[in-house]
Amino acid sequence: MGARLLITTAGSGASNNLMRSLCAASPSVFLVGCHDDQFILKNSLAERNYLVPPAGHPQWILALCHIVESERINLILPTTDADVSTLSRARSRLSGRLFLPGPMALKTCEDKYRLITLLRAGGVSAPVTYCVTRLDHVGRIFRRLGDPPRAWCRIRTGAGAMGAISVRGPEQARGWIAYWREMRGVRPTSFVLSEYLPGRDFGCQSLWKNGRMVLIKTYERLSYLGTGSQPVQASSVAALAKTVCEPRVVETCVKAIRLLDAKASGVFSADLKEDIRGVPCITEINAGRFSSATNIFDLVGKHNMAATYVRLALGAPITLREEYDVAEDWYMLRDIDNVPRMFDAEEFFDGIEDVRELGQRRAGHNRPREEEAAEWRISRSIRRSVVAGRSSGSRQRRKARQPDACFESSERR
Repeated sequence: MGARLLITTAGSGASNNLMRSLCAASPSVFLVGCHDDQFILKNSLAERNYLVPPAGHPQWILALCHIVESERINLILPTTDADVSTLSRARSRLSGRLFLPGPMALKTCEDKYRLITLLRAGGVSAPVTYCVTRLDHVGRIFRRLGDPPRAWCRIRTGAGAMGAISVRGPEQARGWIAYWREMRGVRPTSFVLSEYLPGRDFGCQSLWKNGRMVLIKTYERLSYLGTGSQPVQASSVAALAKTVCEPRVVETCVKAIRLLDAKASGVFSADLKEDIRGVPCITEINAGRFSSATNIFDLVGKHNMAATYVRLALGAPITLREEYDVAEDWYMLRDIDNVPRMFDAEEFFDGIEDVRELGQRRAGHNRPREEEAAEWRISRSIRRSVVAGRSSGSRQRRKARQPDACFESSERR
């Protein structure tokens, strides 16, 4: 795959993760980056980088057209919703260089309330949601939700759980919305209140072309970045995530995307949470761009999703036998100032000596050394199985790439 690709908002975590995935698939891919912030751009992993106006600027598309021509770009990959929206409006000027969902699907996904209304009307599982029209109507919305002990309050547009928080009653919701109005200039009508979903948290990414689903993968978020200093204890950005096999999640996402666009093309990244009954419900869909956690979809399993996307966009033949690519129990670790890393569940204790029970072990010093050693091995095995969530023999049934080598090669770029 020797394609020449332009990555927007280059230097951000999401764009660099996407570049790592592409480099892992093919060292011959040529990456060009662009950003309106020269300091962030300096962190880009691309071979060449261009400083451009912001995505909302009238000259942004003109600058991209110049880069496309001078660098002989085959395809543009947006990495933010703003980039996707602006590129979508310029389809005619960038014909053949874009692989995006249809304009109506993008417009629907930009507004979480509009999306959830469509999904629920079409029989797709999504949280009961009401739009805030006035602050003094918040109590009325809580009554329509059944006066729950907790509800989810968030801004109906944007990414990264901006303005999202769980609230325990109308008073907290009104205070939160009033704060954003007074401190950030966000109108109350920009908020929605939804039923609180207490269950597991999933991410699902899929590739489509002309209404046919080509590839889909799933993972579960186990912990989140930045929650220690934030009022909300959840986010769409996972610090620890785990690949999972969840056919119900796949079924829900496929139904939703077909409802959005019968001729869907491009990439769709959906977030889901289980309701009180354990039913996975779609909370949002980011259409036209890869998830910032795309490495968990690209560096394990049989198929690299980012590379498959490029091949689909450029018309290369794709023959996948299994649309749902599952490689269970691979974990992704992410943190600020660290490159994301992938681990098989059984690798978590490699190179680590657990001394948490050292005092208890010393208390039993009169036991035979062989007995103590056997107990230590058993307890270590149990801890591994808890992390893995399955038996130690499961590794024989999983196939995956070696991500560390891929990351090293991309860093040298």
